[in-house]
Amino acid sequence: MNLQDDTIAIRALAERLGLFPAALSSPLSVSRLGGQTNRVYRVEGGGEALCFRLPGKGTEEYINRRVEMVAAEATAKAGVSPEAVYFDPDSGMMVTRFLADAVTMSPALFAARPGAPERAGQTFRRLHDSGAAFDFRFELFAMIDAYLDVLAARDVAFPDGYHQGLKDAEAVRAALAAHPVPLKPCHCDPLAENFLDTGERMWIVDWEYSGMNDPMWDLGDLAVEAALTPDGEEAMLMAYFGGEASAFDRGRVVIYKAMCDLLWTLWGLIQLANQNPAEDFAAYARDRFARCRTLMESDGFGAHLEAAKRG
Repeated sequence: MNLQDDTIAIRALAERLGLFPAALSSPLSVSRLGGQTNRVYRVEGGGEALCFRLPGKGTEEYINRRVEMVAAEATAKAGVSPEAVYFDPDSGMMVTRFLADAVTMSPALFAARPGAPERAGQTFRRLHDSGAAFDFRFELFAMIDAYLDVLAARDVAFPDGYHQGLKDAEAVRAALAAHPVPLKPCHCDPLAENFLDTGERMWIVDWEYSGMNDPMWDLGDLAVEAALTPDGEEAMLMAYFGGEASAFDRGRVVIYKAMCDLLWTLWGLIQLANQNPAEDFAAYARDRFARCRTLMESDGFGAHLEAAKRG
């Protein structure tokens, strides 16, 4: 799809829903916001601005849009995500309120904006304590198996050593199983760009991969996605816990820093198989797995594994 086709689809949806009633007799202002798999646009007309999300090619293979709809609605009620104006669980089309005073974050902005890691930690706490009940359980090893099933029918080369990495991750599976924690509503895919920052609070968008999960996944994954420095990671944890994290919690954060790379390596290979032009997904998968191996082979990883195992 190109911008012209997307603009036609956006205008047709706006007319059908009765959005921008004061502006539909004239062209809407449509500007691309980004997205790795989906196409996201800021649409303005008649002094009102909304965000339109058009689903990407192939996403129906691994994303349940009805699950996403439940999460988007629940998190909007919890004050964590912008209001969902419209959601079609069949097509994946979604419209949300546009937060005009918010900045879309990036790893560079997480480092540059004072207090950003703390605000992210506070928003995660608001999400995890919201009591929302999502319709999916984000289970790490089940998702790895599901992605491997998708890739089984594709001609894609895995990074060198990936299957050995899966075998090594069995020690992680055992450690996490030793002391299961209560599941919480989690985002599960906290890219830096999924955070919107006003300077006073963070909002989170894009609930495609959300589910009930160990909340430390969100913290560990964001530390990776936002390339947080050790000080930034510590600031996020302090804000989340209101003090020092326990060895048990900190251990799981570190474990999930490695495991998110193990999982998202496969996601990158699926994008490569789908010929997603957003970026070089062969390099994406290779780099993520290399980072996973580096952490799992580091001197301190075993101690964090033991802390998670002890509880």
